[in-house]
Amino acid sequence: MRQRAIWSAVLVVGLALTGCGSASDSGKSSGGSDSKLVVWDWKSGEPFAKSYLDKAKADFKKKHPDVTVEFVAQPFDQYYTLLGAAIQSGKGPDVMLFNGGGQIRDRVDALVPLDDYVAEDRQRLAGWEAFGKDGKTYAAPVTLQGYPIYYNKAIYQKANLDPASPATTWDKFTADCAAIAKAGSKCFALGNKEGVGIQFWLSSMGSTTLTAAEYDAWITGKRDWNSANVKRVFQTWKETGDKKMNSDGANSTAMFNDSFALFQSGKAAHVMGLMSDVGHWQDFNEFLTPEKLGVMKAPVVTAGTTPSLPYDGGIGYAVAKWTKDPKVAADLVRSLSSADALKAFYADAGAIAADTTIDVSQAGPAVATLVSELKSGKPALHVALSSKTLDLMGRLSQQLLSGSITVDEVVKQLAASDQAG
Repeated sequence: MRQRAIWSAVLVVGLALTGCGSASDSGKSSGGSDSKLVVWDWKSGEPFAKSYLDKAKADFKKKHPDVTVEFVAQPFDQYYTLLGAAIQSGKGPDVMLFNGGGQIRDRVDALVPLDDYVAEDRQRLAGWEAFGKDGKTYAAPVTLQGYPIYYNKAIYQKANLDPASPATTWDKFTADCAAIAKAGSKCFALGNKEGVGIQFWLSSMGSTTLTAAEYDAWITGKRDWNSANVKRVFQTWKETGDKKMNSDGANSTAMFNDSFALFQSGKAAHVMGLMSDVGHWQDFNEFLTPEKLGVMKAPVVTAGTTPSLPYDGGIGYAVAKWTKDPKVAADLVRSLSSADALKAFYADAGAIAADTTIDVSQAGPAVATLVSELKSGKPALHVALSSKTLDLMGRLSQQLLSGSITVDEVVKQLAASDQAG
């Protein structure tokens, strides 16, 4: 998800499709010497993923020594457009990477259910729900993705705030933000150019704004967009803009990785970041020592609510329906989520892996706090929404920050989109 150059969409689709193909293209069985599996993702081109992929490839090679694996790294900002074109052409990769939630659920018709292949991995891995639909599982989780609020303890000290006791209520939090502004920093580093910032906001603030019953109903698809508490989520988002709590030019700032750079450089006290492998604790530790990096619970907006860490399966690999031998492709998926591979991904990329047996005790106070909150964590609210509704929410969030739309109109449009499926 790190920034890459934006290519012409037409050119990229053409180039991407040259990376399609599978064992079926060779005209031989999947066990033949010329068999090949093609994998699409946006991770394999990154240096921090090398040891992870090396471990996964070695594990797969033990099971299928005659099958070649080719990884084709696609630019993340074009990934799902390219994938959609490949699916329509029927010439896509054998194995493909997905974010959990709407992006995979909207495309399950092109995927192989993996339940019969991954039964042995059920207990070891967490995060399966984000890759399932209608009782079937379509990808094996590689990481867990959460949406914590990180803060810079040094900025707190500069503003005469206690870094060991961040605000626990919204009113106290906004007061602290005023003190931070007076001391010369912004409260939030925000990048909403892609419209993704609102997704983090919804999930991070959800547990302290919606009641427990509203939260559970939201996850199961029974969403009341006219609820006062649902509206309050978007009102607090708007409030950050009205009170100038955000970094300048939020709607023209890319989240990946410009907003995170603002936080790392000490220009903002808080950022709603990620738990795994980018915009996260290990990224920030390059500039902020572990002792200066804090993780706080969302401040309570609605009295009586209890903060919880929102998290789900982060990314996971799936198998395309057109692959010649689904079992062989599923074996590759299992290798990509094997214990040794995920240990390497955690060690080099700082990913909070889906493998719950990995020891993270030496990673520092921030990650220790995150992992300790997993047991009481809840699914992320935005992951329950369709990709269509998420896209609309992103556009509307930009209008809310600019003041060109009301909260009532936002929830009206989102309710219509959500009901339309």
